[in-house]
Amino acid sequence: MKKYVVVWGATFFVVVCVSLYLMMETVSTNMGKSQDLDARLVEDKIARIRSDISKNQQTIREIKDYVRSMSQGDKSVLNKLQSVLDQQEPEVKLDDLLNVNKDKVKDTDNTALVFHPKGGVKLSGDTCSLAEGPNPKSDIQMLRVYENLKFENPDGGAWKQGWRVTYPEGKWNADNMLHVFVLPHSHTDPGWVKKFMDYYTQQTKPILDNVLNFLAADSRRRFIYAELSFFSLWWESLSADKRDTTKRLINNGQLEIATGGWVMNDEANAHFAAMVDQLIEGNQYLHGVTGFSPKSGWAVDPFGYSPTMAYLLKRSGVSGMLMQRVHYVLKKHLAKNKNLEFMWRQLWDTEGSSDILCHAMPFYSYDIPHTCGPDPKICCQFDFARMSPGPYSCPWRVPPQAITESNVAERTALLIDQYKKKASLYGSNALFIPLGDDFRYDKANECERQFDNYQKIFDYLDKNPQLGVRAKFGTLTEYFNKIHELSGSQPGSKPPDYPVLTGDFFTYADKDDHYWSGYFTSRPFQKQLDRHIETNLRSAEIALSLASVYQEKHRLTGFPVDQMMQLLVEARRNLGLFQHHDGITGTAKDFVVVDYGERLLTAENNCKTIIAEAVAFISMATKSDYKQSRFFDFDEIRKSHDSLIKRNVLQVTTRPSSVILYNSLGHPRHEVINLHVSDPNVEVTDSQGRVISSQTDPYWTEPTTMSEGRFKLFFVAEVPALGITRYQITQKERGSHNSLSKVTFYNSGEPSSDSAFSVERKSSVEFSLENLYLKATFSGTNGLLKTVMTKSTGDTHRSEVSFQTYGARSGKERSGAYLFIPDGPAKPLRVSHPVIRVVRGPIVSEVSVFINHVQHVVRLHNTTGLDGRSLDVFNLVDIRNEVNYELSMKIITDVQNSKQEVYTDLNGFQMIKRKTFDKLPIQANVYPMPASAFIEDDKTRFSVLTAQSLGVASLHKGEIQVMLDRTLNQDDMRGMGQGVRDNKPTPNRFRILIEQRSSPPVKDKLTGFPSLEAHLSYLQLVHKINILPQKSSVSMPPLLSQHSFLSVPLPCDVHLLNLRSLQKSYDGPITRGDDSALLLHRVGVDCGIPNTDLQCTYTQGRVRLRELFSDALGVREIRRMSLTLLHDKGPTSLDSDLTLDPMEIYSFKVKW
Repeated sequence: MKKYVVVWGATFFVVVCVSLYLMMETVSTNMGKSQDLDARLVEDKIARIRSDISKNQQTIREIKDYVRSMSQGDKSVLNKLQSVLDQQEPEVKLDDLLNVNKDKVKDTDNTALVFHPKGGVKLSGDTCSLAEGPNPKSDIQMLRVYENLKFENPDGGAWKQGWRVTYPEGKWNADNMLHVFVLPHSHTDPGWVKKFMDYYTQQTKPILDNVLNFLAADSRRRFIYAELSFFSLWWESLSADKRDTTKRLINNGQLEIATGGWVMNDEANAHFAAMVDQLIEGNQYLHGVTGFSPKSGWAVDPFGYSPTMAYLLKRSGVSGMLMQRVHYVLKKHLAKNKNLEFMWRQLWDTEGSSDILCHAMPFYSYDIPHTCGPDPKICCQFDFARMSPGPYSCPWRVPPQAITESNVAERTALLIDQYKKKASLYGSNALFIPLGDDFRYDKANECERQFDNYQKIFDYLDKNPQLGVRAKFGTLTEYFNKIHELSGSQPGSKPPDYPVLTGDFFTYADKDDHYWSGYFTSRPFQKQLDRHIETNLRSAEIALSLASVYQEKHRLTGFPVDQMMQLLVEARRNLGLFQHHDGITGTAKDFVVVDYGERLLTAENNCKTIIAEAVAFISMATKSDYKQSRFFDFDEIRKSHDSLIKRNVLQVTTRPSSVILYNSLGHPRHEVINLHVSDPNVEVTDSQGRVISSQTDPYWTEPTTMSEGRFKLFFVAEVPALGITRYQITQKERGSHNSLSKVTFYNSGEPSSDSAFSVERKSSVEFSLENLYLKATFSGTNGLLKTVMTKSTGDTHRSEVSFQTYGARSGKERSGAYLFIPDGPAKPLRVSHPVIRVVRGPIVSEVSVFINHVQHVVRLHNTTGLDGRSLDVFNLVDIRNEVNYELSMKIITDVQNSKQEVYTDLNGFQMIKRKTFDKLPIQANVYPMPASAFIEDDKTRFSVLTAQSLGVASLHKGEIQVMLDRTLNQDDMRGMGQGVRDNKPTPNRFRILIEQRSSPPVKDKLTGFPSLEAHLSYLQLVHKINILPQKSSVSMPPLLSQHSFLSVPLPCDVHLLNLRSLQKSYDGPITRGDDSALLLHRVGVDCGIPNTDLQCTYTQGRVRLRELFSDALGVREIRRMSLTLLHDKGPTSLDSDLTLDPMEIYSFKVKW
């Protein structure tokens, strides 16, 4: 016992002495010259002091952990040490050292809140060059193409959306061969008009069984496949011999697995973090069972294409990709200039390191009638599955003919004429011909017909080289390799004379004015559910990694690692499945949506279990005190997949109840926490045992009715980066630190006053709410936001909120799950004297407005944290009783955005400039908004950050319009076979951020970058602090008061994208391996927008990996990997700075 006390005491004494010396030295250095120090040097010294304090406190916590580990869990020793270990070390505050006065929280009813500017994070170097530098060089810029195209749609004849294609006679001959690669494929949706498992058992398993048999029978045959969600089920069903055959076919190039994602993900609504997760899950599984790494990307069916996906593929080791659903006018434009193949470059990449070779298919669809050439009537004759008898036929009423010796010459001549016409649209003597459609090759006779008849054509061409065509079955990778071979370039590089393209391919139209902008908003309930689970999955991933590594490093037992890993993998795969382009898009049949929903609910519950158990384990002062499912509840409850979240009620008593707060972000957080409690009279103590200010609000069961047994408690919490903090809640009669909010009603009858809260009714007059940073003014008539004043400048900004509605245009093809075809401009939603409820308090104030179809809430947080610098907006939308009805929220500002330019995000990864074109219909000017949008002029930027993916438009100057929900009676004739009538009461959350520019934006810039404050605000919006209240009537063992797993927080512009546990093996039960995947993302920032008082530092992207994680984890080795961890790029030094480039995602394999 003495040994442990001496070790701990001596070490503690040395650390404290050294730390105090360093701090005093830092403060006292050059005291005599202090008046000559410039502001930047002072800021640097303050930052050093903060760092010393943080390291001192972290070191003390680690010493305690070390002493505990020395005891090897000996209870007798730990009990004797407990009084020492649980002593609260006094937290040294920088403000105490420097005598800086903090802003005090004030009651907005009595005192005007004054803004006190503080120092900001200074940005420089490569960070600023992104927004201030030139656009990347490109030959094709999609926004410029949009500006110049007339978007006309003349009848092109056989190729209706093109023209009559011709080619010079004799262009291809024995000396100049056209190399044709015919690739059988089957597009298998993991859910659409059938449920996932029904598709698998009824169609996909037979397809893969057939492919295995037919490819094994002839080495000349090829096939391409993409969806690992189906492949994994099929693999598990195979015998050992068939697994060996499959591996042989994959590794010899007959069976190509392209992209290798869990699904062929949507590229409009999906967040890049979820795209990465499902890509890693698929790639890891594929490599784990076959040893294969995908080389090409295959995306025939997503409804528009994002450069984000191109970037992810490139960083995964893929060198070429294919797309199909591109606006028909754009296809024609690219084809006219032989630019259907190009190097796709990111809008922020001036060096071309992100370039990836892309093949765009030229015609209407990926089915066989639209892939051999421009005439579908002829191409259909070479879909041999349509021969009679069979389930398919040609709508042009000219059926296919089996190839025989007597007709092979004539049939071949007819086919290669189409091949040559299609080849004339490209710039190479290599030609790619897909041969498939949805769920094809599920019957053996189809496989036989296609493979045998085409082989006869290929054999005939081999014997007749004068025809100028050499054809064979070939994979996409073989096709790309041929392009490089013919051009003398290397795979992954740019073939000579191939153009560079920048931009994206939204919004897609397949014909006429049929724009696929409806699915940006369809089924918004499931879209918000997806994002909620996505962020919980990330929290669970990180929590499991931390708990597992800690247990292993300290040779502990008790935490059920493998059980949690099994729950985690199931959650990953269920969420990954929903990223499918008929999942998150909201374009599946009702019963399929229910199936997706039940899988998402399972994923959500799994994540909650993992977080609760891992955080409980981490929180124990003595880890052997941990007992599974014993101590903490997750704060949120969802009873069914289509129900709203309910909050657990903490039953407060005179005995303190612990609440653990878990922050999965790599930055410390200072923000408002909301709990539901059983009594309004409470006291909150922080991790140091100090009573802190809190606020109690009523919980409303109806717009004017309060609950008698449930209340909302607010307090401002401090949670360390990648860490936990304990707070305690105690029932206590009125005290000076807890305030009851005050309630005011407008436009309502006499509210109930039988409560502890002050309630009053006022006439309809304009009113305002304010905090330290903002003052928001609202209409007294309808309660909606009118203006926002930013106190840092004193400027008042128009910010008028209203709600708009659209109907569906009449006609044969109308709005549906995919299409948005409105009946004209939006009409204002009638708002006539709604109930307006205003709740004011020292920490949180809010306005709730109850109008037809919407409960609309605007909330201000009165803190110095990020949540105090923006308006929190919440809508609960319910349009179940409407028919052919679409609802949007419009915000009119005084921003003078020239040329009706608006910036929208692509997958939450990057921003792209849009323009509203008068030459296009309303639906063409709607774009996806997975994360944010902003408009700006030389002085002001107005941003909307969103916690769920929705459609967005800026149809008029100074305006942002966000689509909220849509209910459509009819199918839009795109295959789903029904309308969208399964609407739910749907919550959505936004933050409105108004920022002043210190310098005007670069006028011709094609991309935008959020401010540093906007980046961090978005992370806090979606990655909520997880709240774990103590279970009722549980005796709680000693807990850590606070702990961080980072030695120092990550720099402001570096995001911990994930810390992912890797699976040990894909043979047998799911177990956690020894390694983890660390993913870091350095964001791109606009330096022209200043920031103030951020709780993080800026290092120009430098991170020292050894110092990243605390000694409680201890990193042995880190290796740089490709994005999906299939390609090893070698070890990374732990002791030197690693510089992360802006916008880039870095993947590492960590050995602990």
